[in-house]
Amino acid sequence: MAWFSKKNKQIEAVPPEERVVKTENVFVKCDGCEAHLYKRELEEGLQVCSHCGYHFRIGARERLAMLFDDGKFEELDAEVISIDPLEFVDTKPYPARLKQAKKGSGLPEAIINARGKVGDHLVLAGAMDMSFIGGSMGSAVGEKVTRLIERALKEHGAVVIFATSGGARMQEGALSLMQMAKISAALAELDEARLPFVSVLTDPTTGGVTASFAMLGDVIIAEPKALIGFAGPRVIEQTIRQKLPKDFQKSEFLLDHGMVDAIVDRREIRDYIIKLLNFMMNPEISSSSEIERLRTRAASGK
Repeated sequence: MAWFSKKNKQIEAVPPEERVVKTENVFVKCDGCEAHLYKRELEEGLQVCSHCGYHFRIGARERLAMLFDDGKFEELDAEVISIDPLEFVDTKPYPARLKQAKKGSGLPEAIINARGKVGDHLVLAGAMDMSFIGGSMGSAVGEKVTRLIERALKEHGAVVIFATSGGARMQEGALSLMQMAKISAALAELDEARLPFVSVLTDPTTGGVTASFAMLGDVIIAEPKALIGFAGPRVIEQTIRQKLPKDFQKSEFLLDHGMVDAIVDRREIRDYIIKLLNFMMNPEISSSSEIERLRTRAASGK
């Protein structure tokens, strides 16, 4: 569009609000390979770069829509939200931060709970979101994850959680750290009931979330090149005063060291989880010895 037009043989300036380049917001630059990607194609590819496979960060509701059959699910526990038990103030009061996070993210909390079908299996799923105070885990997040597990026990469903987090929420102090034990105890009951928990680690998954439920899955999946760890690489290097290996704490490093079971492209995660549920929800598989027998058979190719 020309920024000047002729009117009555005089040059008239076009108002600033009309000075819009037609390609604006049409292309997105990839942080991995710096290619310029057509926004619509990127969305159709589930926010994965078609050139280098870089996985853009996505929101909680997008995750859930990608997981459930036909993208349909029932949101649960939206009423469970954080309060300010410690009356915490840093550069601003904690209630002000919560209000800002809700407005900016459009979410009630750092995790969304949902119920639905995945490959016709009943699944109770949770998806964390970095846009809500860095996906941090406070009392409300811990309560929502625990409720998710308790529903799975009651309804005999599987649990799938997409983790992305900066760790425990400092504004809630020890109350936040207590959620690690609370969720782990609920997962122990899920394990006793022989119901599956699939943990999906995305970029980044750190702190108390990694140190608790994120690494307790029956199967632990990671997206490519996701940062996964407890303390950050810089903190570790400064503490031990040694240079860390290349790609330390990346998904591929963790897979090589036996910390995750598989690295799965986001475009294939739903199908991968369905295959897992077909296996893990099979009533004929009723003991750990039977699972071990099937694993041995699969490894031998028989």
